[in-house]
Amino acid sequence: MFDSRQYEWADLTLILGGRDITGIRAVKYTEAIEREPLYAKGRRPVSIQSGNIAYKGEIKVLQSEYEALVKAGKGSVLSLSLDGLFAYGNPANGDALITDRCSGIRFLEAGKELKQGDKFQEITLPFVCINIKNQA
Repeated sequence: MFDSRQYEWADLTLILGGRDITGIRAVKYTEAIEREPLYAKGRRPVSIQSGNIAYKGEIKVLQSEYEALVKAGKGSVLSLSLDGLFAYGNPANGDALITDRCSGIRFLEAGKELKQGDKFQEITLPFVCINIKNQA
């Protein structure tokens, strides 16, 4: 039987470093591979060669979640190395649970921004990781 359930934002749970991140606002993670056409005789490529694979992403969190990460990193999120589990669906509602695992997350930068009129602070944490395993 084919399940065509489309998961929505409310279906996402992020476990980061063993902690449920309730102040998450957005998430993005990608897997990319270097590809290059190989030229030999003639004008057209004879094959496509593959190189390194890279994993990166970003997590947007509320300031309270960011401060908890800073505390866990003893003053900086840049010192953390975490695993992230992205779970889609709610088994209590009968959803099939889909999980993606990002291993060895290391944040690339840490900064805060707040401007007049803001009702809350949202902090973007770009990261690289060692591996992304979909449907782990």
